[in-house]
Amino acid sequence: MSERRPITLITGASAGIGAALARTFARNGHTLMLVARREQRLLDLADEIAALGHPRPYCQPVDLERHDAVDHIAGAMERLGVEPDIVVNNAGFGLLGPAASLSRAEQLAMVDVNVRALTDVSLAFVDALERHKGGILNVASVAAFLPGPNMAVYYATKAYVLSFSDALHWELRPRGVRVTVVCPGPVPTEFQARAGFAGDSNTDMLTQSADQVAESSYRALRQGRRLVVPGALNRLTAAVTRLLPRRFLTEAVGRYNRKRIPK
Repeated sequence: MSERRPITLITGASAGIGAALARTFARNGHTLMLVARREQRLLDLADEIAALGHPRPYCQPVDLERHDAVDHIAGAMERLGVEPDIVVNNAGFGLLGPAASLSRAEQLAMVDVNVRALTDVSLAFVDALERHKGGILNVASVAAFLPGPNMAVYYATKAYVLSFSDALHWELRPRGVRVTVVCPGPVPTEFQARAGFAGDSNTDMLTQSADQVAESSYRALRQGRRLVVPGALNRLTAAVTRLLPRRFLTEAVGRYNRKRIPK
């Protein structure tokens, strides 16, 4: 039996949904390791969590675009004598605009973070998750249910996260490991600015706060649910995508995203 202490590993923890998830897990008694590129953001969040009387999170600054990122995370855990009982894959970003007009390098970096790194982190610690009867929480998007003209690569990466998580839920269930995928709609975070959205994109009727998404996600993981779509209108959107013709959905999403491109 492993003598390492269990922790919750959260990627993309420096802001937005990741920071909200960190606060939620800490509030529920979890000791955390926070992973993101921006070290000072991680340290500030760790200070905030500790000031509330929770165990101070470990901080591991690393860029998940790096193909050796998981090796760095695993090495840090080994030195600290800890291992994950829960893995939260939240790191990711999007880019707005026609795929042929956007930087190929940036879009491939998106695939590295949203797909490759998520897959690597999900699989790297399965033995530890099994020892602790823990789980994996993967953050996808309502975009996972849709084709995404003018955000083609981003929507495709989220479709991967949904499909991969569904399959992993089935494969790891006999080993006592829960796998939950969360598909939020619009959430007011730094994501919109990074993606290049025009104007105020936070007034959508589908919008939920990062805190609401974090609470829904935590409950779903605890309950062992395969999928959670926070918000009634977002759940309706996801359900409707199964009924409408793919061509219609493609046209509708393309027009919607085109309106968000800065003039």
